[in-house]
Order: sequence, then structure tokens, then C-alpha cells
Amino acid sequence: MYDVVIVGGGVAGLSAALLLGRGRRKVLVFDGGAPRNAPAHEAHSFFTRDGTPPLELLRIGREQLAAYDVEVRAGWVADAAREGEGFRVTAADGTEVTARRLLLATGVVDVLPEIEGLRERWGGAVFHCPYCHGWEVRGRPLAVLGRGDDAMHLVKLLRGWTDDLVLCTDGPAGLDDDARAKLARHGVALREEPVVRLEGPGGRLERIVFASGEPLAREGILLRPPQRPASDLAERLGCERLPGGPLVTDPFLQTTVPGVYVAGDGGLEERVGDQGPPGEALAPEPLGQVARGALRGAEEDAFARE
Repeated sequence: MYDVVIVGGGVAGLSAALLLGRGRRKVLVFDGGAPRNAPAHEAHSFFTRDGTPPLELLRIGREQLAAYDVEVRAGWVADAAREGEGFRVTAADGTEVTARRLLLATGVVDVLPEIEGLRERWGGAVFHCPYCHGWEVRGRPLAVLGRGDDAMHLVKLLRGWTDDLVLCTDGPAGLDDDARAKLARHGVALREEPVVRLEGPGGRLERIVFASGEPLAREGILLRPPQRPASDLAERLGCERLPGGPLVTDPFLQTTVPGVYVAGDGGLEERVGDQGPPGEALAPEPLGQVARGALRGAEEDAFARE
């Protein structure tokens, strides 16, 4: 039996595995091999690793786990269920393992708008975080793709990287007169025509094409799409969510199902606007809380068995 099974081999899952391994716990990580940031060429704003490709970061993380009692197994988890005082975890290939604690680090999926040419530029010319990707397009003609208050927030944010900015709303902007006046005062043009496609050679962006009107020359787009959980495992285990998406957790990030913890983006609130500072899912304190909670639980189990 493992002390902890971690479902998800991304940054949050591997970071938690490192903390637990150093806590002398026997850990198994299931890695589905599809991290959310895989489309990005480089990861930024990560201390000592700025500019490292995301998959290389994960390779280094797995390599460093080899010193501890941590096993990383490629594959998805098909199901998990309570069994006695622990859990039985079933992998997609049918193999089963048992664990005293579960840590869900399954992440989220970005729900991208159906605009021709957008998906293949996601993580590059179309980006979700200026702290991660804004430096590479600083001072260039950029756009924000969004509507309403969330779009206004992104406009204010991206102004720190360029003075040549256009808000594209792909339909009615959902802005009142005050918001429109504010855009005009700051020199931010507004295009409300539906966006038909993005054009440019390779993965680059050269122009945004609308259903009517002239194309707009741009080199980058900031987009914060809605998100959904990448896995329904939490629901099948019976974990409760608050309205809007976040899992209900205690200070140690234990869910409403005793022994089931959550780390990374999968435990954060589903949102379209401000997603917090860069590296939110990398922050050591939340992961430390998860590890302390799992370690505390394992210690309590040990005392209970004596």
C-alpha cells in the first residue's frame, strides 16, 4: 500500500511528490502526459528556470524524484473509490493499487473559442498571461480578446507591455458608456465585429480578420478563456464543489472526502478574469499545506494502528 497516490504528473503533482518523498512517504504518481502548458515553447517567471521548455521542467522534476521512495507511472487513472480506511485506485490499463491518501493534481482544460487559427497559436502568439509571455511581444501591436468587465481588466493589465492595444470583443462588447469612454481616453480602440480567423505564417500572428471591416494588424493576443476540470474524479469520489467551480477544502487543502486532497489549478476557482499572480499553482505554501495534511494524516493512521 502506498502512503499517497498522486493523480497528475504536472508541476503541482511532482512538487507535492517531492515534499512527500522528503517526508519519508511511499508515493506513486500517475502521469497522464498531457500538461496544460505543453503548447508553450518556454516557461517563464519560474525562479532559476526562466525560459525552460515546460516538458523539460517536468523531466527535471521526475529525475529529482529518483532519490526518494517516489514512483512515477505513465498513464491515466480511470477510477478511485474508498476501500476501508484507504482508497483503491484503478489505472486506465486495469491495474489497481491501494493508498492511504489521494492527492488530486489533475488540473484544468482551457475552453478556447472556435476561431480559425486560434488553437494552433495558443501558448504562443495567443497567450493567457502577460507575465509569462508578455516580454516577448513588448512594445508591439497587441489585442485583448474578451468582453465585459473581464476584458477591461485584461486591457488594464496588458497596457504595461504596450501602448498599441485594441480590444476585440468578437460580438457585442458588454461595456457601458463609462468603460467605453475610459478606453478612448487611454487610446485603446474597440472592435466589436465577430472574429473570423487569425492569419500569419507558421505559428506567428500578423492579422485578425473580422466578419466585416478591415483586418487588424496584430502580433499577439491576450485571452483568458473559461476553464473546466480536466477530470471528474473528484466528483466520482464525492468531493463537494462551491458554486462556480472550486472544490471545498480545509486549510490543508483536504476536500470534503476525508483523505482526498487537491493541489494545483484543479483546486482553484473556475474564472475568466483575474487568475492571480503567475505561478499560483507553483507557490510552495499551498503545496506545503497539502503535504503537511497528507503527512499529518499518515501519522494519525500510524498511531491509530498501534
